[in-house]
Amino acid sequence: MKNENNSRVKVIPLGGMEQIGMNMTVIEFEDNIIVVDCGLSFPSDDMLGIDLVIPDITYLKENVDKVKGFVFTHGHEDHIGAVPYILKELNAPLYGTKLTMALIDHKLKEHNILKTTKRKVVKYGQSINLGCFRIEFIRTNHSIADAAALAIYTPAGTIIHTGDFKVDYTPVFGDMIDLQRFGEIGKKGVLALLCDSTNALRPGFTMSERTVGKTFDNIFSEHRSNRIIVATFASNVDRVQQIINSAYKYGRKVIIEGRSMVNVIGTASELGYINIPENTLIDIEAMKNYTDEQIVMITTGSQGESMAALSRMAASIHKKVTIKPNDTIILSSTPIPGNEKAVSKVINELSMKGAEVIFQDTHVSGHACQEEIKLIYSLLHPKYSVPVHGEFRHLKSQAEIAASLGIPKENIYILRSGDVLELGNEEAGVTGHVPSGSILVDGLGVGDVGNIVLRDRQNLSENGIIIVVLTLEKYSNQLLAGPDIVSRGFVYVRESEDLMEEARLVVSEAVEDCLERNISDWTKIKNVIKDSLNDYLWKKMKRNPIILPIIMEV
Repeated sequence: MKNENNSRVKVIPLGGMEQIGMNMTVIEFEDNIIVVDCGLSFPSDDMLGIDLVIPDITYLKENVDKVKGFVFTHGHEDHIGAVPYILKELNAPLYGTKLTMALIDHKLKEHNILKTTKRKVVKYGQSINLGCFRIEFIRTNHSIADAAALAIYTPAGTIIHTGDFKVDYTPVFGDMIDLQRFGEIGKKGVLALLCDSTNALRPGFTMSERTVGKTFDNIFSEHRSNRIIVATFASNVDRVQQIINSAYKYGRKVIIEGRSMVNVIGTASELGYINIPENTLIDIEAMKNYTDEQIVMITTGSQGESMAALSRMAASIHKKVTIKPNDTIILSSTPIPGNEKAVSKVINELSMKGAEVIFQDTHVSGHACQEEIKLIYSLLHPKYSVPVHGEFRHLKSQAEIAASLGIPKENIYILRSGDVLELGNEEAGVTGHVPSGSILVDGLGVGDVGNIVLRDRQNLSENGIIIVVLTLEKYSNQLLAGPDIVSRGFVYVRESEDLMEEARLVVSEAVEDCLERNISDWTKIKNVIKDSLNDYLWKKMKRNPIILPIIMEV
């Protein structure tokens, strides 16, 4: 496509910048918008009670008529997890490779919106036209099958989005990344490269997924008399395949445990992405019919998630599996930043039960290290570099790699979520900012828990609550009953009767004082109660519980 009269295309990340997760990027040209990926992220420790975090799509809702569709690079939660929530507000067609779309379909089914959503499976090398964009899906390798990079042909030039990728010359399933196609596109000229930065801090190359298979083989041959339990990411179908290969080789039966693991492996084997020999899989109920050395269990929970199967086993609350001293447990993943504590807690709990825990060399990353990032840049020769998918330090490291390969500093853009980057052949720059941020999902409520509610939850969790109840007579405002004080999470009442009694007297005095001064405005009475009780508790205890006065009228 020729560049017509210096037209400019906009790139607007709505997530995935300065964080790992919640990946979502808007590509916009005049009246056409496509959205690349639609992911969630998991709540941080201070988001009490929150289940998931999804991107803010205010900008898309304001421009709903321009949105031509969503295109997906692969099926990980941080790229597809927000789809059902966002489709309920903005229905647009979805395009992705076979496994990616199967995993999305599963989500849509759970949310009862499968029938109302237009979906299309795209093959590698195939292109789709959405508005003025042509999007080509290019084969890449990653820790889930069917990952794709996207070549987005726009009237202003070609944009390449790598998605999450690595270069694996010996993948377990399917073919290696289509470097030839990257080279062909690079020859024709690339306006901008949006490249995965997750491992941009790591020198060298990422090892092939097959190297893990060798490690598993060794562990299996050394632990022939132990029951083996392997925890890994549910989505890493190739990893599960290699565990099954070793199990089959050493004559073991395989149990798959954990809801997400059962879902993904079920989908993958229906589509032929995993090859399980006959009579290898058994149900968890049938485990008692076999001895320890005949069993391998593949489970979720390698990140120490409290509700996942492995954590429940470690905490002795799993209904069907009890950890025994003869067990060998393999953690086949690296802790995601922020999960280290949870993972070491699980390792400690398992070790205390006498199990042997192995976590060395049992994992390789699904993301490109520095040399692979250099390879992609060298094949594509982009005019502009836009690092994506990573915390600031990762994005900065990729920016340095791009600069070392000769891309001028002024052509490298480290963006924040919400930045509007306009790219043209003559010039480029950040020209504005759109609303972006995190929408919190708690149960069925989407976005109804904001900063204020979270602050209250934090306050309640740190300081507790005191409820003051009193009854006033209608018209005369006489105090008929109370004040009674109920506390939760503040002090253990039975051991602090004197304190509660004194607090009651403080409130009584405050109320009587109000009534003597003929203050009949309830809001004012409540404020006086709050202030006087607050002062008393701070002087006495140096604590600030939430105080909730309730006045009833008879």
